[in-house]
Amino acid sequence: MAGGTAPGGVPLVAVAHGSRDPRAAATVAALLEQVPLDVRVAYLDHCAPTLSQALSGLEEAVVLPLLLTEAYHSRVDLPAALNEARARRPRLRVQYGTTLGPHPLMRAALERRLAEAGVRPGDPDTAVVLVSAGSSDARANAVISEMAREWRRTGWWTVKAAYASAAEPSPAQAVAELVRAGAPRVAVAPYLLAPGYFADKVRRSALEAGAAVVADVLGPAPELADVLLERYEQAQRQPVSLAI
Repeated sequence: MAGGTAPGGVPLVAVAHGSRDPRAAATVAALLEQVPLDVRVAYLDHCAPTLSQALSGLEEAVVLPLLLTEAYHSRVDLPAALNEARARRPRLRVQYGTTLGPHPLMRAALERRLAEAGVRPGDPDTAVVLVSAGSSDARANAVISEMAREWRRTGWWTVKAAYASAAEPSPAQAVAELVRAGAPRVAVAPYLLAPGYFADKVRRSALEAGAAVVADVLGPAPELADVLLERYEQAQRQPVSLAI
């Protein structure tokens, strides 16, 4: 699967988490179609191709984790897989980059999805629940909390972080707390790349808890394509160490 081709450019291998839900792979494909590079996709789990398969036939590549926060997958799983691939193919040249987030354009993408759901950015009568997938890595969860704190300063009634798994509060808990606190309206902004189990669970539980609006996942937002291209260029200038 490829987007447009940049003649002479180093191929990009974008590595997504993977899902059994076919909507997820379709969303990743739609995002990568916007990137004007020679692009291959790989998945960590649940579907093909694997990273090793995506690197097949390449002499060099820029590998980027198509993930929203730095956590175990980007810090350990992917570097280990790349080191294994390089051990098998010593001539393979790989430049490894950082995850999509955090990045200022992520907030712009979140506001795009909220606006599409009828929520004006910075509406002082709207409390926002920023929902990530959640991680066992406290550093990743702290990034989401910091995003919420920064976003809170842009006019909203408030912004509260929540996690679909592995940490609290859950989306339902966060929504219920805001309703009890007197928020005029509660909107949920999923910080999720693609539809699937987590996105469906977040929507269902948040609406049951009293949310007025649940925005769509980030999906193929043009802001994400811009971030991916920026990460690609950064990786070529200053690649991330593969030491684990």
